[in-house]
Amino acid sequence: MRKRSKKARQNPGRRQRPGKRRLPKSMEQINLNAAGIDIGSQEHYVAVPDDRDEEPVRSFGCLTPDLHQMARWLKACEIKTVAMESTGVYWIPVVHVLEEYGFEVKLVDARQVKNVPGRKSDVQDCQWVQQLESFGLLSSALRPEKRLGVLRSYWRHRSGLVESCAKQIHLMQKALEQMNLQLHKVLSDITGVSGMRMMRAILAGERDPVMLSRLKDHRVQSSEEKIAKALTGHYREDHLFALRQAVDLYDVYQAKIAECDREIERYLATFEPKGDPKDLDSKGTKKNKSGPRKNEPKFNLRSHLYQMTGVDLTQIDGIDVLTAQTIISECGFDMSSFPSEKHFASWLGLCPNHRITGGKVFKSRTRKVYSRTAEALRIGAQSLHRSKTALGAYYRRMRTRLGAPKAITATAHKLACLVYRMLKYGEEYVDKGQKYYEEQYRVRVLKNLTRRARDMGYELMSTKTGDVVS
Repeated sequence: MRKRSKKARQNPGRRQRPGKRRLPKSMEQINLNAAGIDIGSQEHYVAVPDDRDEEPVRSFGCLTPDLHQMARWLKACEIKTVAMESTGVYWIPVVHVLEEYGFEVKLVDARQVKNVPGRKSDVQDCQWVQQLESFGLLSSALRPEKRLGVLRSYWRHRSGLVESCAKQIHLMQKALEQMNLQLHKVLSDITGVSGMRMMRAILAGERDPVMLSRLKDHRVQSSEEKIAKALTGHYREDHLFALRQAVDLYDVYQAKIAECDREIERYLATFEPKGDPKDLDSKGTKKNKSGPRKNEPKFNLRSHLYQMTGVDLTQIDGIDVLTAQTIISECGFDMSSFPSEKHFASWLGLCPNHRITGGKVFKSRTRKVYSRTAEALRIGAQSLHRSKTALGAYYRRMRTRLGAPKAITATAHKLACLVYRMLKYGEEYVDKGQKYYEEQYRVRVLKNLTRRARDMGYELMSTKTGDVVS
C-alpha cells in the first residue's frame, strides 16, 4: 500500500498535486520550430513557442505590409514551419508572403483543429494549432504546384461565368413564361439558334407569331403552326424589359467565357508536352459519345489535355472533356501524393467511412467532403444509366441492389480508380463491353452458388443440360 505524505495525513480532504511526468516517446514534440496562425478577415493571430519571445502570441493586420512584418517576426523567432486553417480565401495572401520568406506552410483542414479545449477565442485557436503542429498531429492539405494552381484559378473562374450565364437563361424563361410565350415547349433549348433569333426579334418589336415561327432553324422538329401557337401571348413592358436585360447579360457572359477560353488555351500551351496530339487520331472518340456539351470550350481541349498528361481520360466512359479538365485542374496529373487508388478515393470521399466501436461497425456512410472532382465524377457516373458499356452495366447492377444515390457513389469510386491508374501508370482504358461484364458477373455468381451447395452437401446441376456445375 502506498504511503501518504505528512501533509496529506494532516489534511485528508486536500487533493494531492501530481508530480511532473514526462510524456511518452510517442507524444514528444517533434517540431520545435512550429508556429500556428488563426486566419481572419481583419487580423491574423500568430502563436510561437513560449521560449522564443516575451510575447509569444501577437496579432497582425491583413494588409501586405502587416504580412511582411509578421514574416520578419517569425524569422526572428527562428520558425521554420507555419500551420494555419484553410479559412475561405483569406489564407491565400498569407501563404504567398510566407512562402516568399522560405517558410514551410501547412494548410490544414479546419476539422482537424476544431476541438479547442476551454473557451474558444482567436488567441487559443492559434496556440492550439501551434501545439498540434509541434506534436506532428496535423496533415497538410493537398495543394497543387504553382502552375496548376493558376490553371485551377482560370477554370474555377470559368465555371463561375457558366453558372452566371445559366442564371440569365432562367430569367429569360421566367420572362417568357410571364408573357405566356411557351417557347420552351416547342424548342429543346431556348438559347439555341432558333430561340435566340425569336427572342431578339421580339425585343426588336416583332409581335406576329407567324413571322416569328418562320425564324426557326431547319433542324427544329416542331412545325411552324405549333411554334406560332406557342408564341401567342401578351407583351407587357416590364416583362419585355426583364427579357432584354437577361439577353444582354447573357451576351456579356458569353463574350467573357470566350475570352476566358482564349486565356486558358494560351496557358495550356505553356506546359511541357508529354504526348503527341496526333496520337489521338488513332485512338478515335467513344462510340457512345452524344456530342459536345454546349458549355465546352471552342478550342480542342482534349488535344491540350493529352499533350499535358500523356493519357486520354475521355476514353473512360462517363468522363467527357469538361470532367477531365476539372480533374486535372483540381488534382493535377501527379498522383505521387496518394500511395494507392484507395487513398485517392478516400480523399475524394467516395468510399465507406467505417466507424467501429465494440468490434461492430455502427456507421459506414461516406464522409461529407466538398470536392469539385468528386462532384464531377458523380455527374459522370450518373450519365452511365443507359450506357451499353461495362461501367454502365455496373451502375445498373449497383442501382438495383443499393439504390440510385449509393450506386452513383460506387460508380464514381470506380471512375476515380481508373483515373488514378491512367495518370500514375500511363495505362489506357479499354472498354470490354456490357456482355463481357455480365458474363463475368454470371460466372462469379455460379462459382459462389456452387461453393455454398458443396458446403451444405449438395451439388449444383444445370436444368438445361443436366450436367453438374463444377
